[in-house]
Parts: sequence; structure tokens; C-alpha cells
Amino acid sequence: MILHARSQGSGPPVALLHGLFGSGRNLGAIQRALASHFRAIALDLRNHGDSPHAASMSYPEMAADVAATLGALGALPAAVLGHSMGGKVAMRLALDRPDAVGRLIIADIAPVPNPPRFAAIAEAMRALRPGLSRAAADAALRSAVPDAGLRAFLLLNWRAEGWRIGLDNIIANLAAIEGWDAPAGARYEGPVLFVTGARSDYVRPEHRPAIRALFPAARFVAIKDAGHWLHADNQAAMIAVVEAFLHAPPRDGGNTR
Repeated sequence: MILHARSQGSGPPVALLHGLFGSGRNLGAIQRALASHFRAIALDLRNHGDSPHAASMSYPEMAADVAATLGALGALPAAVLGHSMGGKVAMRLALDRPDAVGRLIIADIAPVPNPPRFAAIAEAMRALRPGLSRAAADAALRSAVPDAGLRAFLLLNWRAEGWRIGLDNIIANLAAIEGWDAPAGARYEGPVLFVTGARSDYVRPEHRPAIRALFPAARFVAIKDAGHWLHADNQAAMIAVVEAFLHAPPRDGGNTR
């Protein structure tokens, strides 16, 4: 599948992959910051944003989508940054196609299955009837999604005619999205930075062996005053960490190309 992409800037390509229920626009601040030195390409993953919808959402398929799209854009190899679900897509891409990834930034996710978190939220989203105003949809979601910031994030996908995302497809694939299955014997030897939110519990110390087994060159940075949505919670620190890693010489961070 060729995904919808937005590009800014010129230079070595950097692909940006969003998380569940998001779109490439969620990483817009990072994209704008990188555009002064890089060709920053924000992708909408399948069933999200302006990309096509599909019944299946396995990580091998989503990684292949990214590779095909970047190839069509003449942007391979690329540095790849992925948040949450997008981080798992990025990791799978690096393991399946190490030739396509110059270096890797994984934002607040580990290569392990995650506990179910989103089923109730997704079903509450599916229960909304088309025709509701944004305010009415917000009120209808309040009991299932008490966090106002999370509701606002989800409702970026709401239109008068209903959800623009492939919500039924996402719900059908939640187990795969929250899961993880690495290809047998795969390792990505290139430079990898795992960036975590200091208040987040998505990446834990006990995940380090699984990370090292697949990404032996992995390094780790925690962003203070940030939870899982670290690029929103502490935007300046996130941008500084990403830029430092991408600009690092090969002996410190690998070659972006």
C-alpha cells in the first residue's frame, strides 16, 4: 500500500510514524524542526489519516507499506522515527529491511506485547452515531475516556459523517496491534535510540534484554516531565534529543544515510 505522506525540507530523509488513532500531523512539530536539515516525511499509516483503509493491520504489512511509500518517494534508505504503534512498525521495518533504515528512533514502546488498553475506548468510539457535533461527540465519550486531552486527540478523527479512520478495521486488529512477533533470527545492527517518557510505563527495565536481543546497538534516553505522549508533553526536549541523535557522527549514532 502507498501511504499518504507529507514532506518538508530537503536533505537526508527522515520518516515519521505516528501511533494508534493518530496521523502524521501529530508529529508536525518534530517534522518542522527537522525540515531545516532533513527531508522530513510524515506518513499516515493504513486505516489512519488520509491513507487507504484495509482489513488487515499486521506489523509486517504496515512495515512493507512504509518501505513501498518511501521507495516511491525516492527516500530510501531513511532514518525512521516511530511513536508507540508507529515505533513497532519502525522496528519491524528495520528487522525486515535493514537496508532501508539508516538509523532508528523508537519513542516510548518496546518490542514486546502490550497489555490491552484500548478495546473499551475503541468500542466507545464505534458507538458514536454520525451527525454529532464535535462537542456532542466529546460529551458522549466522556464516561469511557475521562481524560480530556485523550478525547481531544481522538476527536481529531471525527467528522460530521463519522470517523474518518478505518475504526472497524482497527478494532478487528487490536490484538495484533498490541502484540509483537519478531521475525526469527532477525537483528538490526544499526544505531537505535529508545526515547521514553519518564512518567510512562510502556518501556520497563525488564524489557531491556528483549530490546538488546534485536537491537544490540540500542541506547536509551528518558524525557523528564513526559508520559507516553512524550512529543506533546515535553516537545522541546523530545526535539532536542531527536536532533542530537540524527546529527551525531557515525561513531556515536550511525549514518543517517
